[in-house]
Amino acid sequence: MTSMRKRSSLIALTIFVLGGALAYGVLVGKPGPAPAPPPEIAPTAVEIVTAQPARRALEVETQGTVRPLRQIRLMSQVGGRVEQVSPYFAQGGFFAADEVLVKIEDVDYQLQIARAESRVAAAKQTLAEEKGRALQARREWRDLGTSEANALFLRKPQIAAAEASLAAAEADLKAAQLDLERTRIAVPFNGRISEKLVDIGQFVAPGTHVATVYATDAVEVRLPLTGRQVALLDLPLTFDENRDGSYAGARVLLSATFANRQWNWQGRVVRTDASIDESSRVLYAVAEVERPFAREEGSERPPLSPGLFVNATIAGRELDAVSELPRSVLGNDGAVLVVDSEQRVQSQAVRVLGSDKGRVWLQGLQPEQRVILRRPQNLVVGMPVTISATDSAASNTRSDASAELATGES
Repeated sequence: MTSMRKRSSLIALTIFVLGGALAYGVLVGKPGPAPAPPPEIAPTAVEIVTAQPARRALEVETQGTVRPLRQIRLMSQVGGRVEQVSPYFAQGGFFAADEVLVKIEDVDYQLQIARAESRVAAAKQTLAEEKGRALQARREWRDLGTSEANALFLRKPQIAAAEASLAAAEADLKAAQLDLERTRIAVPFNGRISEKLVDIGQFVAPGTHVATVYATDAVEVRLPLTGRQVALLDLPLTFDENRDGSYAGARVLLSATFANRQWNWQGRVVRTDASIDESSRVLYAVAEVERPFAREEGSERPPLSPGLFVNATIAGRELDAVSELPRSVLGNDGAVLVVDSEQRVQSQAVRVLGSDKGRVWLQGLQPEQRVILRRPQNLVVGMPVTISATDSAASNTRSDASAELATGES
């Protein structure tokens, strides 16, 4: 019985060993795969545009609202009843320089002049009498046989007092005459009335606000500029001790829609605000337009009235080595991708000067440098590429600022 158990165990062990050997031979002993070369990946095809740096003057676009260059609150310096007003003394009315807009009743002021003239005549009479007495006193003193006399005997203090009284009387007369002149309220410039506050028959006191007026010889527009835009312009930002008035100001083309038509006006930047706006962090440049209400012969252009919202295009200063390229060349990192002489992709840092919907203006590219027009998603720096299409960047697809700003009305 024991021998039969040993024989069964031996048979089982033999079967296990043979099965293991067979499995090892199947798994390990089979031949391995033959080595094969890796498949070649074709370089990515890209479109490029060649840079053409040139000296260019860029334009800066901004917006603003027209407002008067000079606007004042017209006040009455004397009191009285309004006796007369100009036919043009109405809201929106135009007037000429020194034209009388409001006339205050002047009877009281004419009476003041009459009384002042009377006091002047009396003061002159007193002075003449004192001078006569002084001459008589000098003769009497000389008849006494001496050449020296005190000032009181010669009536010098009395003459000085009479002269002072005459000067005061003449000053009162001038004041009365000035008050009479002030009954005629006028403005020393051509203008327009934006607010009328008094009319005929109304009594006004000294200091009464009678109207608000503004000058019509020029208007201004405050134009907000970012730091990038300021870098493109020639602005009067610093104080020049040797200034001679030679700064002409950058040209500005203002445009606005009025009566369903587009109109243009020419202006110039004359100054900048004294400080940077704290809320928006922009610098305001001030552009002036002369004769905004003048109508040119044969033109239907409306006046550039205060309150009108306008778009502004400012001519920039000329900059060297500026490349004008499609906007698609610029990545989110502010750099462009170029193809080097070995047909590999490289990143090129550039300075962005400006952009619009379709174009971008850059500094930092070399002539004929190949810039990738559009970036495939799998494109990385150092990767070899092939060029599928080449385009030469237009040297001036956008009109030069000086040429575009030369036009006036449209």
